[in-house]
Amino acid sequence: MNQLESLLLYLTVSAVFSGISLYKLWKNKVKIENASGFGLLSLLILEIVSFFILSESAGLVLFSAACIIYLYSIPDKYMLPMEGKSVLITGCDSGLGHALAKHLDELGVLVFAGVLDKKGPGAEALKRICSPRLSLIQLDVTNVEEIKKAYTNVKSRVQDAGLWGIVHNAGVLGYVTDGELLPINVYRQCMEVNFFGAVQITKMFISLVRKAKGRLISISSMAGHTPIPGFAAYGASKAALSMFSAVMRQDLFKWGVKVSTIHPSGFKTNIFGSQEHWRSQDQNILDNVMPDVKEDYGSDYLSSIQDLHHKMFDISSADLSPVLEDVCHALLAENPHATYTPGKFAYFIPCLAHYFPLWVYDYFSKQVFPSHKTLLPRSLRISQVKNKTL
Repeated sequence: MNQLESLLLYLTVSAVFSGISLYKLWKNKVKIENASGFGLLSLLILEIVSFFILSESAGLVLFSAACIIYLYSIPDKYMLPMEGKSVLITGCDSGLGHALAKHLDELGVLVFAGVLDKKGPGAEALKRICSPRLSLIQLDVTNVEEIKKAYTNVKSRVQDAGLWGIVHNAGVLGYVTDGELLPINVYRQCMEVNFFGAVQITKMFISLVRKAKGRLISISSMAGHTPIPGFAAYGASKAALSMFSAVMRQDLFKWGVKVSTIHPSGFKTNIFGSQEHWRSQDQNILDNVMPDVKEDYGSDYLSSIQDLHHKMFDISSADLSPVLEDVCHALLAENPHATYTPGKFAYFIPCLAHYFPLWVYDYFSKQVFPSHKTLLPRSLRISQVKNKTL
């Protein structure tokens, strides 16, 4: 076989493989991030290596086998029946948890909606809108006594069937500013709610999930595996949650429990807080920052911090459906993904951070993420003026 004939064979295999792959991806509605772009790139590299380095027969066999393995790795669309499934969701007072509780209830799932206040407007709205199946659970994920009572309640309802799924949704953002300025109580609150709360809920309820051979799902964040300016407290807590979920996926595999982590980008939810919350956090920073630090940054820089929250909220998406779809897939797909990245740039930005030179990502983050682009800390401004006058 001459080189031209060999090349035609490779091109034929590539064309057939590409056609079947695209059809399967389209038919099963697989998102590009779940189609393993890295796998496709690896196949291209393998094709080049096989053609130029290996013998004609060995290279073609190896490349064809790799293509077949990739085809089998494309996730199927098959979803499990919803009848008899029960799911505990934390943080259902508002935002994503609230929307998810309503969505799963509409699908026929028995929902245990954990709320901070059973008499609050969010809980009352769920009671009014949803079916009688939905059960409101008083559940502060940082309160051990409430967690124990919630466990007793859920266990009495599910009995021998067990609990099909847990969705760790409860979370706080705290405040967004330079890590040096964030008070330590903001770091502690983020860790207590976003990480330790999820750990406590998991430890209490996971035996019920093991009984059902169900699902454990954590709503993390793009900030949990990508450095984003101003997110030192929130990002650290979500990184801890992501790693906890990744390890639990390995620990629970032998029990038949499947674990997924959702890494959304920016969505408009109540996690951003109200104007009153921002003002109180401003005061919290002013009360806790060291005098020399306050002098270095300057009062005008500190007073501009609120603008970051407005900018973040403005660029976030109001359409929660991408997150809802991914959570439902993680809960009900026969073969759920280990990670999901719903939202604008939620897949692209982490790839940029992990696979490109660091300076590329640093430049990109300065252009894209909300920051004090037009205002430097006071000491840096003074230094710039001095340098210009020399």
